[in-house]
Amino acid sequence: MKKTINIALLYRRIFLVIYDTIAVAAAAIIALVIRYEFVYANIEKKFLESVCSFLPFTIIITLLTFALFRLYNSLWAFAGVNEMQNIVAACGIAVVCNGVGMVLFQKPVPRSYPFMFVCLLIAFTFASRFSYRFFRGLKRKSMKQKAGTNVMIIGAGEAANLIIRDIVGSRYTHMQIKCIIDDDPNKQGRYIQGIKVVGGREKIKQFVDAFAIDEIFIAMPSVSKAVISEIIEICKDTTCKLRTLPGVYQLVNGEVNVSQLKDVDVEDLLGRDPITVDLESILGYVQERCVLVTGGGGSIGSELCRQIAAHKPSRLIIVDIYENNAYDIQQELKHNFPKLNMVVLIASVRNTRRMNWIFEEYRPDIVYHAAAHKHVPLMEDSPNEAIKNNVFGTWKTAQAAAFYGAKKFVLISTDKAVNPTNIMGASKRICEMIIQIFNKHYDTEFVAVRFGNVLGSNGSVIPLFKRQIEAGGPVTVTHPDIIRYFMTIPEAVSLVLQAGAYAKGGEIFVLDMGEPVRILDLAKNLIRLSGYKVDEDIKIEFTGLRPGEKLYEELLMEEEGLQETENKLIHIGRPIEFDEAEFFQQLNNLNQATKEECMDIKGMIKEIVPTYTPNEE
Repeated sequence: MKKTINIALLYRRIFLVIYDTIAVAAAAIIALVIRYEFVYANIEKKFLESVCSFLPFTIIITLLTFALFRLYNSLWAFAGVNEMQNIVAACGIAVVCNGVGMVLFQKPVPRSYPFMFVCLLIAFTFASRFSYRFFRGLKRKSMKQKAGTNVMIIGAGEAANLIIRDIVGSRYTHMQIKCIIDDDPNKQGRYIQGIKVVGGREKIKQFVDAFAIDEIFIAMPSVSKAVISEIIEICKDTTCKLRTLPGVYQLVNGEVNVSQLKDVDVEDLLGRDPITVDLESILGYVQERCVLVTGGGGSIGSELCRQIAAHKPSRLIIVDIYENNAYDIQQELKHNFPKLNMVVLIASVRNTRRMNWIFEEYRPDIVYHAAAHKHVPLMEDSPNEAIKNNVFGTWKTAQAAAFYGAKKFVLISTDKAVNPTNIMGASKRICEMIIQIFNKHYDTEFVAVRFGNVLGSNGSVIPLFKRQIEAGGPVTVTHPDIIRYFMTIPEAVSLVLQAGAYAKGGEIFVLDMGEPVRILDLAKNLIRLSGYKVDEDIKIEFTGLRPGEKLYEELLMEEEGLQETENKLIHIGRPIEFDEAEFFQQLNNLNQATKEECMDIKGMIKEIVPTYTPNEE
């Protein structure tokens, strides 16, 4: 293969040398012809003899100059501004050297000859180097018109310009860009690399039909999520597949091309910008501290570890019962943070002696407790395991943190703890009550952070929908009216970290996540954005509410009230008062019942959490 390529390259160079030899001779003679008004017979004999006698030297000088400027080494299929500059410079220097030689050897020529000679030489050289690219482009355009994908680009900025260049110049992409959409009136009617900006967003549907568009690229990496959401709302009514650019940083790094385009994710449909916090100031308390994360291999726990590792803790201790997850995050952090002082331990938060040993050995300053059983239907079938792991795992971890002098303890809770209808939610509400009690009796600052559903986490509905669509359907939704609050994993982790900074002890932090989203709408939008028609290409089936599942999730119990923080999107719920002595007795009874594998503990949980109303089949 390499030998074949080298032979082809040799043939191309030989062709260019022969072409340049002819081009130099032709440029020299034609320059004289032009000087004498295109009448060869009028050329003075002395000038013609001078040019012809010196022509071998002119050819040699020119070929050597071209070789010096690497005009025989460039890949002319990808020629650009740099190659153009090299051609002009090489031709200019060659003509100057030729002129000096003719003066030294007393070869007279008309005064206008060098100017016309250099212009012709540049023109002939350009023709040889760029004609291949021109005809190659015409061939590709013809092929793409016959069998390519018709594309519309939304956004007439630098991102669109770079994408168009990438698509037009690629032989691997069978796409043809038909039109560009932009709301800026100053751009409408103009062209980017020959592609017309046909109008604003109101023209999207019209030109999708007019040009038989197959895919829409949203090339607006710097606009807000709200604007993207509005565009997607228009596009989802078409049958086109949508792709977006991940972010504006690709423009800064010059990395924008077709490979950076991604399929539209449901995150783009939430209609709000990601929640951001000033992590640099917040994580000041993490730097040079020993931090322990339980459940450190899970979705939330692993993201906590990533962000904490970036802020130089004195030591990061990762605790997880699942060795594969622990191994994955360990290897990732080793690669990304080679100087990180990291300890990865396999342990169960249910093991009192193991947790006490860990805290005694490493004495963490800050604890993020993310270890928990979270799958609602599974916990309904195994309620004792939910209580053992969530409730008493939290108790044992919190007790070890308090006994061995941790400064902060942050519990990861859930919106399902509010008026719970399932074992998982009720267990988390008990965890919140535990940390409130511990906060009253120990120096450690105990707080809880309450989340909605996390997009992209293990068990999230979004990956399930995507797998079902890839398999051809059906997409399963439990109920047509079911709604949920959503947030991304980085948002959730930012909230946890900010809670640690705000914590004074005993608070339940709650994030304002905007309006709830209907799961049915998410399913429909994801089907449309994948290029399919709902109920024609991909059907939606309703399977009924799962055990312990409710239609509406709440973030705050009515009696808790709200208190604002410095971040307007983060609120604090007022702790609910309850009888501690009675609570301890109830916990003792619940602990004994789970150890004895009692088949029905819902009544005991109801006594501890009065707002718990289990769904009865």
